[in-house]
Amino acid sequence: MMRHARVACFGSVHDAVEIDGRLKLTDGRVVKPADVVWLPPIQPETIFALGLNYADHANEISFKAPNEPLVFLKGPNALVGHNGQSRRPVDATHMHYECELAVVISETARNISYDDAYDYVAGYTIANDYVIRDYLENYYRPNLAAKNRDDLTPIGPYFVDKDDISYPMQLGLRTYVNGELKQEGSTRDMVFDIPYLIEYLSSFMTLNESDVILTGTPKGTVHVYEGDEVVTEIEGIGALKNTIVGDSVFAR
Repeated sequence: MMRHARVACFGSVHDAVEIDGRLKLTDGRVVKPADVVWLPPIQPETIFALGLNYADHANEISFKAPNEPLVFLKGPNALVGHNGQSRRPVDATHMHYECELAVVISETARNISYDDAYDYVAGYTIANDYVIRDYLENYYRPNLAAKNRDDLTPIGPYFVDKDDISYPMQLGLRTYVNGELKQEGSTRDMVFDIPYLIEYLSSFMTLNESDVILTGTPKGTVHVYEGDEVVTEIEGIGALKNTIVGDSVFAR
């Protein structure tokens, strides 16, 4: 399996691949994972996020699954790498993690058919699409402040090539908060699967290389608080770690 990363070390940004638990930079140097700053493994032009794409999660928050994909857009400002920090505003009372399979588009295209959809997938990574529900107007008009805050969406640590994930619609997802398992599900329970989402989105807009589709989260979301360490894990891809920080660590 080839696992790709983007990291900062030695005063610059590098692409890297994971080899035997270490990172080999494109210039040939080999470093320990603990010695780098992890960056988002891809740099998308557009980030598509799915709401209520697991029926069990929709039921969990007292909504029924939609009849067509509920999609909204996120800006790249929201992304933060592995081992990064996400801010919980002091007035927030409902901040939840959301472990999600992130699908990365391979090339610019439009009007992609369901049967051809995987031809336009470059690979996969993990996203933790935190939401601060205090700022949500309702689920059909998602508020920018609920989902698009700076560094609110950890992604990574690795990007895995499509050919290394044989069955993307049968992957286990898990979330741990301070080492305790809180969320567990499978991509097979998506309401709208990956080919459907690609066909749907490309039917009315162009998809570009490195665009990302965040495919939703299963049930099991709970509140997180300042100081919590959250690990989102997807079978075959890896584990993405993130820490919640409060307003007190930021300059006034």
